[in-house]
Amino acid sequence: MSGTAAPWPRKTRELHNHHMDSTVWNDFSFREDDIVIATYGKAGTTWVQQIVGQLIFDGQEGVPVSVLSPWLDLRVPQKEVKLAALEQQTNRRFIKTHLPVDALLYSPRAKYLYVGRDGRDVVWSLYNHHLRANERWYQALNETPGLVGPPIAPPPDSIRQYFLEWLAGDGYPFWSFRENIRSWWEIRALPNLLLVHYEDLKRDLAGEMRRIAAFLEFTPAAERWPAIIAHCTFDYMKANAAEAAPLGGAFWEGGAETFIHKGVNGRWRETLTGADRRAYETMVEETIGTEGARWLARGRHAAMPADTPE
Repeated sequence: MSGTAAPWPRKTRELHNHHMDSTVWNDFSFREDDIVIATYGKAGTTWVQQIVGQLIFDGQEGVPVSVLSPWLDLRVPQKEVKLAALEQQTNRRFIKTHLPVDALLYSPRAKYLYVGRDGRDVVWSLYNHHLRANERWYQALNETPGLVGPPIAPPPDSIRQYFLEWLAGDGYPFWSFRENIRSWWEIRALPNLLLVHYEDLKRDLAGEMRRIAAFLEFTPAAERWPAIIAHCTFDYMKANAAEAAPLGGAFWEGGAETFIHKGVNGRWRETLTGADRRAYETMVEETIGTEGARWLARGRHAAMPADTPE
């Protein structure tokens, strides 16, 4: 960009909870070609990490995405461990975050991918993630020194109750959904940010991967594309889940295949009432407006039919 300086976002606060410690960003040194993959959570983060990893390593088998692409603001392991490991990487680095924009460092030197998904689908995926978490998961989050705020407890038996508590508590028991989607939607015009949507990846994986590659300035040879795309399909990732899941899936009953679960949208339609749906839709529209709400629900092409009231 030329002329006046770009209105780059600035970090204005720290965010702490049972999962997050945003202070790690204060000590992170960006490189010119760093890639940051941001989501609220359970919106396709691991899928996009796999896509970026395949672009970086040109379709290789066995790319250890969970090792190479850490959740930088997760409280465990200690930030010194993560920062040292990232500093030693000689490949193009790709990092994930679940922070809102104002709680991280946003660098003009990096490229950012923000992945969106209907919040109702997010919650259904979160519920499985939370329900299947084992004692090791709770110990890591609740017993590691430095916890700020209340510990995380097991979820209720009812997924509808879980959704309603999440909606009423703005992301409870995790972190604010509204802050996350609003902060990234508001900066969507910045030249180093690309919005990606879970539904678009499901609808046209190859096309979306080429769009991501162009944004990140990857130019794989034509003969490498079949392998790159094949290694980003749900079936491939499910079969190789230990490479993508944190600690090979050790935090969940059933292991890595629990972490890479179903990849299905719309399961909430069988459970939520019309009033539940409208309460969620009103919240999203109040947060990011009509255009943003349409994108979050159905992706770039808004191809899915809108819900009909009950």
